Amino acid sequence: MADTQLKLGEFGFAGDDHVVPFEVSALDMRGRTVQVGPLLDEILGRHDYPEPVARLLAEAIVLTALLGTSLKFEGKFILQTRTDGPVDMLVADFATPNAMRAYARFDAEKVAAAVAAGKTASQDLFGRGVLALTIDQGAHMQRYQGIVQLDGTSFEEAARSYFRQSEQIPTTVRLAVARQRLPGDRGEHWRAGGLLAQFLPAAPERLRLPDLPGGDGDGGHAADPTDDSWREVQLLVDTIEPTEMIDPTVGAERLLFRLFHDHGVRVFPAVRIADECSCSRDKIRGILDGFSAEEISESVEEGRIRVDCEFCSKCYEFDPTEFTAVE
Repeated sequence: MADTQLKLGEFGFAGDDHVVPFEVSALDMRGRTVQVGPLLDEILGRHDYPEPVARLLAEAIVLTALLGTSLKFEGKFILQTRTDGPVDMLVADFATPNAMRAYARFDAEKVAAAVAAGKTASQDLFGRGVLALTIDQGAHMQRYQGIVQLDGTSFEEAARSYFRQSEQIPTTVRLAVARQRLPGDRGEHWRAGGLLAQFLPAAPERLRLPDLPGGDGDGGHAADPTDDSWREVQLLVDTIEPTEMIDPTVGAERLLFRLFHDHGVRVFPAVRIADECSCSRDKIRGILDGFSAEEISESVEEGRIRVDCEFCSKCYEFDPTEFTAVE
């Protein structure tokens, strides 16, 4: 007899590394949710980051997936932090239709000291600085960039502040990261999950409430609207346990049903995210072709020019005599 039992990833279940858009029309809310598994192992595994750094980068990847997959055009969404803490820079970008890449820059000694002191929360590792979220529509279109402060705030708080300041859209975000040992597997694997929900009522007057955050002078810390539907969304999202967002036996669709079944939740086709870097030998050669003879000479080590991609860790080697700038 054929096995007719539904399995994760089949018959409409999104499974890992797929962002699931959804809406709850009764609450005037739209959003996206994701569970990230193999992609996270691939990106974090090639760099061997200290665990606190890996956790931060995993959160950046999840947030980038939630925001980047909303693009309705060919382009790129870039998340970048620049701070004065032990982890001074994170970069994650999503290029349509599904390419994700990310890397972290950190001071190993400062991270080790933070671990020893038990100060591994995101606000401790970031210190003070900024989070920049950039939408790049290509060479012939102007970039759009929103910047929020990272001063003792988490990624979740920073994302909410971004939407209050830049988009003036009430938004709530939940993120979770963990290392798990799966049944039948001796090793540990990285898993992460996230959910983003936004209040998008059809009636414009519901977005012109007296306490609507955003606008001139708002630092992103004002209260969210007191609309009953949005308050209910917030209360429901706040009930999510971190384990639910990363548990592969729960999955995106089951989590959404748990949260919103009383109101009716509709899911849309999932968007796959893949570990794909945009670097190539031709691109790097094109950059080197623009170097002066002096710059080419300074780039030579042991008779070769070696260029490492910070995202995917690939190493490209060139013969200096290939370049016309060499005299």
